Amino acid sequence: MGKAVTPKPVKVFAGLLTSRLDILPRIFKAMEEKLGPIDYASELIDFNFTRYYEKELGPGLKRQFVSFKNLVSPDKLAEIKLFTNELEQKWSEEGKRLLNIDPGYLNDSRVVLASTKDFSHRIYLGHGIYAEITLLFHNKQFESLPWTYPDFRDPAYQQVFKALRLKYMEQIKAKPDSQSPPGL
Repeated sequence: MGKAVTPKPVKVFAGLLTSRLDILPRIFKAMEEKLGPIDYASELIDFNFTRYYEKELGPGLKRQFVSFKNLVSPDKLAEIKLFTNELEQKWSEEGKRLLNIDPGYLNDSRVVLASTKDFSHRIYLGHGIYAEITLLFHNKQFESLPWTYPDFRDPAYQQVFKALRLKYMEQIKAKPDSQSPPGL
């Protein structure tokens, strides 16, 4: 019989998509209040993989990734997604979101995204939230899977996740306190 063990803590990140760059500092502040200090922010990346979001979010979309210093238990992902959904609702005008927030986590072997949409490759976490492994780390690089979104296959995103993984590995080696931030 296998013995249940507590998983290693994971590094939380969020990919923010918007054409309204002026709101990002306020969003980051709200996220830090719940998730702890931001320890990484990527450059802005042009989002030209699909036009799906333009009707709601506007043209000229940019993606920026941030990660948080505090490592958390992977079972916090549903709670984090519910929080980012609340932020999206709060930052809406005339029934349209001003931004899309894709939260997830990474560890030494994978990138996991949260979603409200069920599909064959997603696992239900509770509270209407699902998780999917989006990228696997293998042979010193991230590899996409058949369902990986086109933007997450992009080399610019891959560089972001390599930087986040390096940061995560340094944190794990330092044996940090694995407690969740006060807001979780």
